[in-house]
Amino acid sequence: MLSQAVGLVMLLYLAVALLFLAAGLWAAASLNRLARGLLGIGLAAHTVILLGRWWDSYRLALGHTPLTHFSEKLRLLLLHAPMSNFYESLVFFAWCLPFLAVLTFRRYLKDYLGTVVPLVACLLLAYASLGGVDSRIKPLMPALKSNWLLIHVVTCFLGYAAFTLGFGVALLYLLQERRARPSLPPQSQLDRLLYQTTMLGFLLLTLGILTGAVWAERAWGRYWSWDPKETWSLITWLIYATLLHARLVKGWQGRRIAWLGVLGFVAVLFTYFGVSFLLPGLHSYLQ
Repeated sequence: MLSQAVGLVMLLYLAVALLFLAAGLWAAASLNRLARGLLGIGLAAHTVILLGRWWDSYRLALGHTPLTHFSEKLRLLLLHAPMSNFYESLVFFAWCLPFLAVLTFRRYLKDYLGTVVPLVACLLLAYASLGGVDSRIKPLMPALKSNWLLIHVVTCFLGYAAFTLGFGVALLYLLQERRARPSLPPQSQLDRLLYQTTMLGFLLLTLGILTGAVWAERAWGRYWSWDPKETWSLITWLIYATLLHARLVKGWQGRRIAWLGVLGFVAVLFTYFGVSFLLPGLHSYLQ
């Protein structure tokens, strides 16, 4: 049932992306309003799917480990947040994009900028639904039975979502620089928005790395082990740190910052997808 609902939300996000695109092509404010409304409906449905998956995971775990005290049940519920395998991470990543966009960048959600959010969310859900990813609920690995799981994963994926927004802004900036289009936001606005999304993503990723280090010490007895996922998270962090340093200290703006935003997003993709499949390590449970 939940898997079918994921497919329906995927189609809804695709429709929203097409509406935002059409609104940009024809400068139609009414299409923007319709797209925003449908995006809100899609996000609400997506949230219900996540909560349903969470409840199913909790009930399955409770059946194997009967508990009586409320505190024990609450801890078990938190441990089974739907973020513990690759399928759940795809669905959660897709949720983070519209959630973060609506929460922090609502006034920019229109036309071509608005297209980025539902389109990427649609692609992530399409991979989860149609890419042969195992959607079964599985028992938690010992390393995942930690109170740090929730905050570590949430901060990392919200950071990834902010970087995804920044990537979309960077592409639009490069497109606007190459051939100015009145239908696109001015370059100064895109440059400022790229900085804002990068700063937000950088702070969230920093928190994710720090909480991940604490989690690693509890799970494996050391804060840092140069696991491939850890290493590429650090590389991603360094790229975005370079972007912020270049802008705030060196005064870089425009094209060079946009290309750093593109490079950073490539590192994000490899950290999430490439490492999980090409470089096995302590985070191989995401496969």
